[in-house]
Amino acid sequence: MSNVVISQDRPQDSTLDRSEADLDRLAELAEDVIRRARAAGASQAEVAASINSGLSVNVRLGEVETVEHTRDRGFGLTVYFGQRKGSASTADLHPDSIQATLDQACAIARYTEADPAAGLADAARMATSFPDLDLWHPWEIDTAGAIELGIAIEEAGRAHAGISNSDGAGVQAGQGLSVYANSHGFVGRERGTNHSLSLALIAGGEDGMQRDYWYDSVRAAGDFISAQTLGDKAAERTLARLGARSLSTRQCPVLFAPELARGLIGHLLGAVSGGSLYRRASFLLDQVGKPVMPAWLNINERPHLARGQGSGNFDAEGVATRDSALVEAGVLARYVLGSYSARKLGLESTGNAGGIHNLLVEPGSADGERSGFDGMLQRLGTGLLLTEVMGQGVSTVTGDYSRGAAGFWVENGRIAFPVEGITIAANLREMFAGIVAVGTDVDPRSHILTGSILLQRMTVAGE
Repeated sequence: MSNVVISQDRPQDSTLDRSEADLDRLAELAEDVIRRARAAGASQAEVAASINSGLSVNVRLGEVETVEHTRDRGFGLTVYFGQRKGSASTADLHPDSIQATLDQACAIARYTEADPAAGLADAARMATSFPDLDLWHPWEIDTAGAIELGIAIEEAGRAHAGISNSDGAGVQAGQGLSVYANSHGFVGRERGTNHSLSLALIAGGEDGMQRDYWYDSVRAAGDFISAQTLGDKAAERTLARLGARSLSTRQCPVLFAPELARGLIGHLLGAVSGGSLYRRASFLLDQVGKPVMPAWLNINERPHLARGQGSGNFDAEGVATRDSALVEAGVLARYVLGSYSARKLGLESTGNAGGIHNLLVEPGSADGERSGFDGMLQRLGTGLLLTEVMGQGVSTVTGDYSRGAAGFWVENGRIAFPVEGITIAANLREMFAGIVAVGTDVDPRSHILTGSILLQRMTVAGE
């Protein structure tokens, strides 16, 4: 296998200079368009402009399948004539296209109905502090280097006995620049990088085949796991699925692996987000200040984590982000709101226009013990370890949860055999209340940072 070193943690000066110059141009453009919107009669205006670039390479069976270089631009404008709103966007930053976008937004606003909740976020809430969150780490890898790395990852996986085929390895390097500005005089600049490696493998033959994968996602390429480690992990996961069988219908404890546990927390976010609430389409409506999880459990938002996948000094409306609790001692501490949904609910923005920032689920349990993955298997005892879910059977309105699933049956704290062709079902309200423990095996590849989550009981339907 090729000896490939993944490096380049710090941006080169030229890359830094180019990004600063591009941000200057975006900021100047945004401020100019806002002035022109005000001159056209808009009482308020806001602009979001971005430049994203990247390299994506996919290889399969040692051959290059695709190479893609991207450089995309985006410009979105929203104007308010009183409380009448108009929005328009373009991917072309040519002056004629920008003027057409401005004209279109103004025309839309003049003919829409007034909305009492419409308008910019409160001026007093705009961010004024912009500490460096260490999000900018351009990966100066060229096409040849990305191909070599992809081949090395795939070779590491295919070297395992029992791996019969490959669905390919991917190498992606990406960076983005963005500016948000509004007529309060706020101009916020952001730049960040996101890089990823992935590999999908196939094991088995005529008697049955299984497919699985692994990936890594980082801000800085120097934080990647090695090509060997990623290939080994993908192969081990794929081989472990051979010989999978179904289960008879039963009720049992279920352990969500970390990469699935974050999806479970994502359902919580969907239920406490403004859009679901003001439409009265959430099973957690009017639940602030009430217990929704066990009393030992805390979930906190931490927007300013260095290199965090969801870090940011301000939200999509320029509102300053801050550390805050979402669930405190099991009690829902607040909703997740931008200014529009907050006004619809008679509340204040929580600085979450555009989504949540780095949500941390604190590891622990009712007995105060903290466990890694092996310890969580011991806590599970005999039950289902969940590693894959399928389908869209989750209702934010009722909390009903029913999805196809695969994983492993565990007996006495040890994995006994792989499982597939089953359905898991419960209600999210009961699932959240029935959390037994959260592991220390945190998956860092997302803005939702959680370890594995053990639930007291779910219905497992199989044969």
